Amino acid sequence: MSMRIEDLCFSYGEHEVLKNINFSTEYGEFLSVLGPNGVGKSTLFRCMLGLLVPSKGMTAIDGKNIQSMSAEELARKIAYIPQSHSPVFNFSVGDMVLMGTTAQTGRFASPGKKEIKLAEDAMERLEISHLRNRGYGNISGGERQLVLIARAIAQQAKVLVMDEPSANLDFGNKIRVMQTVKKLTTDGYSVIQSTHDPDQAFLYSDKILALHDGKVLAWGSPKEVMTSELISKLYHVKVEMCSLKEDEIRVCIPMIKE
Repeated sequence: MSMRIEDLCFSYGEHEVLKNINFSTEYGEFLSVLGPNGVGKSTLFRCMLGLLVPSKGMTAIDGKNIQSMSAEELARKIAYIPQSHSPVFNFSVGDMVLMGTTAQTGRFASPGKKEIKLAEDAMERLEISHLRNRGYGNISGGERQLVLIARAIAQQAKVLVMDEPSANLDFGNKIRVMQTVKKLTTDGYSVIQSTHDPDQAFLYSDKILALHDGKVLAWGSPKEVMTSELISKLYHVKVEMCSLKEDEIRVCIPMIKE
């Protein structure tokens, strides 16, 4: 088991955002977290990353409570990939990926041959080595997302937490990014993403976690939990769930009001 969330609760003042959240994920699994804006997905991720301390419950990685880990130890276990990133300076793609190795070298140490090799291997793995000397601010949105994934791989953490990794990308880049992420699970990575795309979640995920009103509304395999009733309750719209290719794909079609 890579990560376990147990009875996790979190409040901002008197406002309870997360209420007794329980789920787990294994290495080699792709987990999608579904839920409308404001339901607590970002807060859940911050608790999982150790950026917020829950009022109750815990997050454990490899059986160890993350609250007992140092920042350096946690960085070797889990990496965060944001939806978008705009650095103050236009660092090269190579330098952006190399920054992921600071979890191995420490805050003030300079990267050596080992770290440079990790960055080179990560870029090669994601087929972006040709962008090495390009400015991060001068490449496309899809390429930027691949750079951020490469940086996480160079960090050598095996749990990857992604905030809507394909948001704001065109159709082709969405497919390329999601196929790349899915392939990482075959190499033993545990991937946890938030998404607002039910069709994408069904296609790529091994597990689905649906959050509603700060609670777990549904948890399980896509074929078990992805229904028109679930999507309608989550997003307050009526949809019809259509099955294609012997139920390998499910598509949400909104019901048009007459």
